[in-house]
Amino acid sequence: MSRVLATLSLVKFSHSVFALPFALMGAWLAAGGPPALETLLWIVVCAVSARTAAMAFNRLVDRDIDADNPRTAGRELPSGALGVGYARALVAVAAAVFVGGAFALNPLAGQLSPIVLVVLLGYSYVKRFSAGAHLVLGVALGLAPLGAWIAVRGDFDGDLTPILLLFVCVWTWVAGFDLIYACQDADFDRARGLHSIPARVGVASALRLSRALHVVTVLALVGVALRADLGAVFWISTAVAAGLLAWEQSLVRADDLSRVDVAFFTVNGWVGVALFLGLAVDMALTPVAGAA
Repeated sequence: MSRVLATLSLVKFSHSVFALPFALMGAWLAAGGPPALETLLWIVVCAVSARTAAMAFNRLVDRDIDADNPRTAGRELPSGALGVGYARALVAVAAAVFVGGAFALNPLAGQLSPIVLVVLLGYSYVKRFSAGAHLVLGVALGLAPLGAWIAVRGDFDGDLTPILLLFVCVWTWVAGFDLIYACQDADFDRARGLHSIPARVGVASALRLSRALHVVTVLALVGVALRADLGAVFWISTAVAAGLLAWEQSLVRADDLSRVDVAFFTVNGWVGVALFLGLAVDMALTPVAGAA
């Protein structure tokens, strides 16, 4: 049981709430409502296994950096709670499950799955040479709704504008909140020679960029609502998400990062949930208008 709990902590399983709701939104948009149950189950399997592979790989390649950082020295690999061999096996198994699940969905999803893995795993190396790591992380999570769309449709036919706007929404949302989180390590990254926007331009400028990215997030959501002809319920959930993002931004200042955990974990967890529930209820009430 202790190893199970350590594994769940290693991959931050509870953070699946960040990407999974948007994968489900992509599936709902692609199907014009709830997708087939078998498809939905495979989408969940793929979303969880892909994220497990990515997080375990990140912890694996960053274990020496984490050991040097007082904030992260207690993580599972630096502390010895889990072994390096175990983490490698976890990455391999999760990646295999993801690829297998993608092929179970349809041939196109399977063929694209290795490319998705390159993005998900490659993110872990970006901060070693580029401050754009935050944007790459946004792309990685933004692939969730795109992948779910392909999982349901099996092709690129139809109006792709709603799902591409949803990708932009996730991309800028994730990059924005990752900037907030990275502000905690600005001094450490600078001293260690790691690249991040807070380390390069300072915490105050990074927080301003985070706010600008979250404005784009809300605008992209408005675009999804308009292009997919969604109704009042989704507009309400969009307003709720916008309010949560505004609250998140109000929790942190350049001279006070004490509430970063609340901003990062609590607020962002509710953003995805609110938007998915709003979309699902809206499309249940107005299935024809909600179809992509």
